[in-house]
Amino acid sequence: MHNSGIFVASGRNAEELILRNLLHISKLWIPYFTCKVILEPLHKLGVNYKFYHITKDLEIAQDIHLEEGDYILYTNYFGIKDEYVSRLAKKYQHHLIIDNAQALYSKPINKINTIYSPRKFVGIPDGGIAYCISGHDVCIDETDISYGRCSHLLKRLDIGPTDGYSDFRLNSGKLENLPLRRMSNLTRHIMLAINYSDIKNRRRTNFEYLHNQLKGINQLRIPPIESFECPLTYPFLIGHNALKSYLISNKVYVATYWPNVLEWCNRKDVEYNLTQNIVHLPIDQRYGLRDMKRILQLILNYGNYNTTFSGA
Repeated sequence: MHNSGIFVASGRNAEELILRNLLHISKLWIPYFTCKVILEPLHKLGVNYKFYHITKDLEIAQDIHLEEGDYILYTNYFGIKDEYVSRLAKKYQHHLIIDNAQALYSKPINKINTIYSPRKFVGIPDGGIAYCISGHDVCIDETDISYGRCSHLLKRLDIGPTDGYSDFRLNSGKLENLPLRRMSNLTRHIMLAINYSDIKNRRRTNFEYLHNQLKGINQLRIPPIESFECPLTYPFLIGHNALKSYLISNKVYVATYWPNVLEWCNRKDVEYNLTQNIVHLPIDQRYGLRDMKRILQLILNYGNYNTTFSGA
């Protein structure tokens, strides 16, 4: 997958490589609704940046006019905004940088800088992929070494995901301020052995089942399923966040993207509400229809929703 991309040690490395390849950059526009790690390469390279807001539909809230040397980064949120990304590419052309960290299966667009972070979708310890348009020819001298970041993957297989979570956080911390390096041989070999087609089919099947049951009460507008390649999670917005704790207490892990947004924004901002209240229901390849039905039944048991879940 993405054989024409440049394989580097992390998603942040992919961002750094793109920034280093740009001939001239005076400022990068970035969304408030994003992970704080996006700032790491900017600080490292001394790139100026400015935040922008998004709408409740996960789209840019203002008409941003880019000056010469300005670029804008847009996150393909949860892998469901492919169609909107295509529209942005037509508008901003080579001044657009697409963050596809949550959209591994979304196809790169010709002459558009693009970032991928495959470890969010598959069981690898690290790694990133960059698509760089013409610019500086940046030389990468070192190859990364990954075996010391695999403990959480091994624990997940042997004793379960809960026991591996502390190792996951520890290993993720090891990626901070990582020098620009090529992807490790270990990570590359694992990636070559993955059945990407099967993973995509499982994720889309799980997503579609949940959406068919929850679309009537989901406050987040989900684009037509045929408009995007493969989602990261099923983002379920219900106006409060108590359901998260309930699901976690019943051993359904739901991530929060991204806690730093609560510090960057105030309670009236759209981004604050999205961070606080979207419940990211898991749909990844470890789960099947039986798991989706259990999750739906838990939601039904928890809330007094005026809806009926078929087959739950």
